[in-house]
Amino acid sequence: MKLRHWMMMVLLAFSVPAMAEIKERQVALPDNLGTAVVYSAKGKKPGPGVIVVHEWWGLNDYARNRARQLAEEGFTAIAVDMYGHGKIADHPKDAKAFMEAAFAEPEKMNARFNAARELLAAERNVDPAKIYGVGYCFGGAVVLNQARMGADLAGVASFHGSLGTTSPAKEGSVKARLLVATGGADPMVPAQQVGQFVTEMSSAGAALELLSFPGVLHSFTNPGATAVGKQYEMPLAYDEAADKASWDALMQFIR
Repeated sequence: MKLRHWMMMVLLAFSVPAMAEIKERQVALPDNLGTAVVYSAKGKKPGPGVIVVHEWWGLNDYARNRARQLAEEGFTAIAVDMYGHGKIADHPKDAKAFMEAAFAEPEKMNARFNAARELLAAERNVDPAKIYGVGYCFGGAVVLNQARMGADLAGVASFHGSLGTTSPAKEGSVKARLLVATGGADPMVPAQQVGQFVTEMSSAGAALELLSFPGVLHSFTNPGATAVGKQYEMPLAYDEAADKASWDALMQFIR
């Protein structure tokens, strides 16, 4: 019995995958553009790298945890601060102000994104031909705009991000494959905007995968969204099923 028990323990030990050792380090972007955080799994062969762009709250724990999750899946990720130097909002008014200030300086946002991409491409475990942009809320709009401008990315994924634009993609301009996940009941990304986006990308000849979750509100991937929505009377709510389904779709998209 003891021998059988020991053999069972050995088999279980070999059947459970070892947890990857995740390395985290903060890096400075050039030209005083701000900072970013790199997450990588130790000992991985060169593969996809992912640029993560935060919600309008700033580069907080939620955005960092998403980048860490990507590293746990075996990808190297860089969470870039699109506000520059650690601005994090707790109140929607501050978040809106930070976001509007960032959008008012598109050249600086582009410079931050490109700097993050160059840093990621230089990572030992990253294949420069397999770099993806992933954004949440504000970040979703940022990465989609990169795709519209023809950024040299393998793919772009937006989660509950704004889909509207004043500079629609031109035919043949979108090089990246697109994954868009949106809430079917999200008043911040209404059905009309979704329809216009689909038409825009169809006209541009882009490869688009669209996930729309019926009855789901804004910020559905963020576990803290429901409490914040109640506190500030905003249409925000976490949805576990939509979060899992959209994450699984992202894993398939990158792999």
